[in-house]
Amino acid sequence: MDLGLTDKVVVVTGASSGIGLATAGLALDEGAKVALCARGPERLGDVAEKLSALYGADRVLAQPVDVLDEAAVTDFAAAVSARFGAVHALINNAGQGRVSTFADTTDDAWRQELELKYFSQIRPIRAFQPALKASGQGAIVATNSLLAYQPEPHMVCTSSARAGVQSLLKSLSVELAPAIRVNSILVGLVDSNQWQRRFEAREDQSQSRDDWFADLAHKKNIPLGRLGQPDEAARALLFLASPAASFITGAQVEISGGISRYI
Repeated sequence: MDLGLTDKVVVVTGASSGIGLATAGLALDEGAKVALCARGPERLGDVAEKLSALYGADRVLAQPVDVLDEAAVTDFAAAVSARFGAVHALINNAGQGRVSTFADTTDDAWRQELELKYFSQIRPIRAFQPALKASGQGAIVATNSLLAYQPEPHMVCTSSARAGVQSLLKSLSVELAPAIRVNSILVGLVDSNQWQRRFEAREDQSQSRDDWFADLAHKKNIPLGRLGQPDEAARALLFLASPAASFITGAQVEISGGISRYI
């Protein structure tokens, strides 16, 4: 299926690794021009160099950006418009989970988590909204978590923030229509640097990576018996961002291997 992304401009935040990087690569595969940002300049620079070598430097723009820094996000939006002249899709992918219970989450931790989850959506959307509207077919897609609907007590802070973000996205899907579509994906357990770090800190250092991840999937009761891969989430993000999903807005697609129990 042709997603209709040839020569379209796709912006991806949190794009130096994991789901964000996979999404940027798939967008380039589909013929899009891609602007990507992340906090770490060194890793982002390496990524940009590799993508430019594969797809052409004229189709790649990379800029270090902390999405919580309003001025930096505004500058990034201006740079994208100056370079590519338009923006057709914004994929918000920044942010990771915080492991904590209600008892051990401090006020500062609550503030930090709520600020990260909300403003990693709010600031890019605010900055790119005019260009998305002007494109005539703008789309926003957010990477959110299954925790938004199925909270975990050991991630109480993140679960609460994720639920609020999902409500925000639903509201925006109405407010920004019909000029801009707004959708999201809800990810379960996806192989990432975060899980790699936990594997490296495993109790039994003799256990192989494959065995450790298989045990994790079993303990988490994932029906498909494994963690997801970044490109599996990226394909859903890119579809929702594309003209192929032109009659979809206010929706959420679950990418979890069947782990959810809500209806």
